[in-house]
Amino acid sequence: MLKRILRSLALTLAASSTLAQIRLPVTPLLSQPLGTLDRQADDIASRTLSTLSQARKLEVEKLIRDNPRRIDTDPQGNPIVRNEVLAWSPTEEALAHARSLGFGIAREKSIDSLQVRVVVLAVSNGVATRKALKVLREGDPSGNYDFNHIYLGSGAQITPVAGNADAPSAGGPASDSAGEHIRIGLLDTGINLHHPALDSARIVQWGCDGKPVPAVHGTAIASILIGRAPGFRGVQPGAELYSADVYCGQPVGGAVDSIVASLGWLVGQNIPVINVSLVGPANFLLEHTIAALSARGFLIVAAVGNDGPAAPPLYPASYPRVVGVTAVDARQHVLIEAAHGPQVMFASPGADMAAANGEAGYISVRGTSFASPIVAALLASKINAPDPGQVVAAIDALSKTAIDLGSPGRDLTYGIGLVGAEYRIDPANLIHR
Repeated sequence: MLKRILRSLALTLAASSTLAQIRLPVTPLLSQPLGTLDRQADDIASRTLSTLSQARKLEVEKLIRDNPRRIDTDPQGNPIVRNEVLAWSPTEEALAHARSLGFGIAREKSIDSLQVRVVVLAVSNGVATRKALKVLREGDPSGNYDFNHIYLGSGAQITPVAGNADAPSAGGPASDSAGEHIRIGLLDTGINLHHPALDSARIVQWGCDGKPVPAVHGTAIASILIGRAPGFRGVQPGAELYSADVYCGQPVGGAVDSIVASLGWLVGQNIPVINVSLVGPANFLLEHTIAALSARGFLIVAAVGNDGPAAPPLYPASYPRVVGVTAVDARQHVLIEAAHGPQVMFASPGADMAAANGEAGYISVRGTSFASPIVAALLASKINAPDPGQVVAAIDALSKTAIDLGSPGRDLTYGIGLVGAEYRIDPANLIHR
């Protein structure tokens, strides 16, 4: 047990650019009694888990600190767009009442096929966003209002890898034509279309007024989904990817109204499976949008997040009918920072694996963000159109291929089990020798 813990921590430390900057205690372990070794290993494991699971909290704190005029927090400390409140399909009477209270209409988005309408209400200057939401709810008890929460990526541990164009491929489909008739949706940051692993891929981008802003997270996810280059191959390299940039390089990127608008575009394109490697708190408007989408036979596959096994559930992975995905390392052990709970449906590789960097070359990634696209791509190969029946059949078929890693049957750590293990590309195969 001790050997396994220490090896796990050594690999974690090697993979984590964040932890590389942390000074952990150096102890001459081999000279210590066994009981002391166990206590020290447990202590290091506890602190490592704490550091990894605090990553999103630290990101939120920095986001607010750098943008105090645009970003606030809800009562639980989750980031929200300051001076904005969302209304779910409000009546004209409700909007008139909101105007009488001093609210303005900043913008709105309708998804006619889902009968969804989201209105962004602008809060009057000088009124706290929390108070504004309370006033709206008290003045219209039958209405549906919530904060414009900001969602963040669920995988932030990345380490550069020296690329080798002549390196052999590790795992993945045997044919470059794999996925030719598959269409997959992605809701993330912008993608670098000129990366060698993506420059020949079929990608349709949307958002940011037609000017997506490429970033590392979205590029890495896209490469896992459909990438193809010497020494590197995604799950479905021949598939067509429909990618919505919900961030556009803006501090308030990833807000619920942007996510809903992006989902509306993907619904309009009739994309049956959508990967969402973003996490945040429960939000009424996002929940009901996803419920309407799921009822029509669209499938959301989402990362469960990296806030730790004891943390509250994160969304959208924890909403009903969403396929929640956790991550395992090269030894098929769940990541120590991965969320646990009934929302976990599948496990897939999410560490000790290579993905495309934002500009060129490759990175070694860690996080549930990078496991979710593997499951999304596998399910997309079995669903050719939005259809509740196809969704059930696809999940059932994938379940039958899962490797049961935890307690017999579905459990709170690995879900049904591990799928897509063969698609993990070892970063060592991309390093010059």
